[in-house]
Amino acid sequence: MTITNIIALFGAMIVLASIPSVSVVAVSTRAATLGFIHGIFTTIGIVLGDIFFIILAIWGLSFLAETMGNLFLLIKYLGGAYLIFLGMGLWKSRLQEIEQQEVKKYSLFSSFLTGFLITLGDQKATLFYLGFFPAFIDINKITFFDTIIVIAITILAVGGVKISYAFIANKARLFVSNKVREIINIAASIVLISVGIFLIIKH
Repeated sequence: MTITNIIALFGAMIVLASIPSVSVVAVSTRAATLGFIHGIFTTIGIVLGDIFFIILAIWGLSFLAETMGNLFLLIKYLGGAYLIFLGMGLWKSRLQEIEQQEVKKYSLFSSFLTGFLITLGDQKATLFYLGFFPAFIDINKITFFDTIIVIAITILAVGGVKISYAFIANKARLFVSNKVREIINIAASIVLISVGIFLIIKH
């Protein structure tokens, strides 16, 4: 990959990551309701899911995605059910101040799973990357080092944008009243449930 290719790919991925989407909603709601650290862990899950599909696309393993169709379908349903479960739990929970040092490990893991399952639930991502990368790199001549560069670009571009969304959502949470924050919690639970249903019913 040339410097020009790297800069172009980085810019394109920043733009794509900035477009409002299910992943942006997930990161923002986790950060707004549970704190910035949860937005970070959700972002990590999203980025790792993207890296998985990028590796499939770059190394010509799209056929693997097809042969694993039933597995992807199962992941999609499990991911949707898990998001609905999280949304219902948030709906039932009472408003409480959550400090970073009080966050339990399993709660952070749930945020990671939210991002990861949302990404894995979209098996069309492989086809997207198969169509996207040839505009910037020659898939037939790509090297292992080029793959590392693409993964690094993904981490910086996608991760940076999603964490920015998490930061903004968390800051907004800190400057609103308890009543408004309670409304945000309710809205976030509705969003999680809606995203879960969307993952389950979409084709």
